[in-house]
Amino acid sequence: MPQLNKLRTALSREPGGDTAPPSSARLRTALTIFFALDGFLFAGWVVRIPAIKHQTGATASTLGLALLGVSAGAVITMMLTGRLCRRYGSHAVTVVCGVLLPLSIALPAQTHSAPSLGLVLLLFGAAYGGMNVAANSAAVDLVTALRRPVMPSFHAAFSLGGMTGAGLGGLVAGSLSASTHLFALAGIGLVVTAVTGPVLLRHSSAPGAAAGREPVRAPAHPRRMSSRARRIVILFGVIALCTAYGEGALAEWGALHLTQDLHADPGLAAAGYSLFALTMAIGRLTGTTLLERFGQTRTLVAGGVTAAAGMLFGALAPTVWLALLGFAVAGLGLANIFPVAVGRAGALAGPSGVAAASTLGYGGMLLGPPVIGFMADWFSLPVALTTVAVLAATAAVLGYGARNVAHT
Repeated sequence: MPQLNKLRTALSREPGGDTAPPSSARLRTALTIFFALDGFLFAGWVVRIPAIKHQTGATASTLGLALLGVSAGAVITMMLTGRLCRRYGSHAVTVVCGVLLPLSIALPAQTHSAPSLGLVLLLFGAAYGGMNVAANSAAVDLVTALRRPVMPSFHAAFSLGGMTGAGLGGLVAGSLSASTHLFALAGIGLVVTAVTGPVLLRHSSAPGAAAGREPVRAPAHPRRMSSRARRIVILFGVIALCTAYGEGALAEWGALHLTQDLHADPGLAAAGYSLFALTMAIGRLTGTTLLERFGQTRTLVAGGVTAAAGMLFGALAPTVWLALLGFAVAGLGLANIFPVAVGRAGALAGPSGVAAASTLGYGGMLLGPPVIGFMADWFSLPVALTTVAVLAATAAVLGYGARNVAHT
């Protein structure tokens, strides 16, 4: 909770200031906390995977199959969540997912076989996917109401929440069982939702209404997308996929590259992804300023080019420290591509656009690790990691091609 309070203070002091009316500021803070909670809980689960693998007696292959439950649950739920947001409102769905996600995170530690683990991870993945779509849909509406490109700040909260969850998990892993740790996370999540959720529910209408101002309403979106709108949403979804592919690849293979190919010690290798995540968070915290100064298209294209250069350097560098520098640059470049892509899809088609772009983006995170693995077997791991640079460059090209749509 102290970390979330620090996050709230930091974001309220970002460059440019927050000139929103008080009700909008409270709503932005509440959404920021939900994004941070999402990353915090997911990272807390990830760091306990080794303990749960031992508890269930799963082999590497059966654990991999069980972990697909998270992906399957998320992908299945994402499109459904878009419809639920249209019917009940994204704020209400966010709060419901804010209850379901903490409850479901406690379940994996109660399983004792790989099949039962896979089943409960379906529930966890469903809650996680629902939270992502609902919170992003609410954020898109708030961005429209505020008339400021603050979408990256929400994703920065997710990144910082993830770093906090992973760090805390690492600290308690030696002293707390997985069951106790995940139950504690469930309690924290429910308390945060109980405290923050009412803010979202009170502001189910447009921000500013509660303050006696004429509300600035988000644009109404048709229930069915036109064929042109669908093509544009898919385009931004592919851009999101290109970014998420790099996140998934570095999360799964970055440390192995540093140890296997560059002979780094385990501690230094573990710092590789942490450095990548840190620079991504920094990039997102400055994202609003970049978008206001340079616009969405320039920010997206520059990010893709920067990420491509950084990852090419990181994959092919001859020393550990140069590779770490490349990972850091790649994190800065990738930072704002996903928020911009999802935000544009949501501005065009509402919750359905957010759901479609998020589903494609999440698919990129799932696609990255296995593709890297196959290519590493066929060629080498450094060569395989250059595909992250290729897709980052592809995101830049697609972003430039969509400049008339994405222009601000």
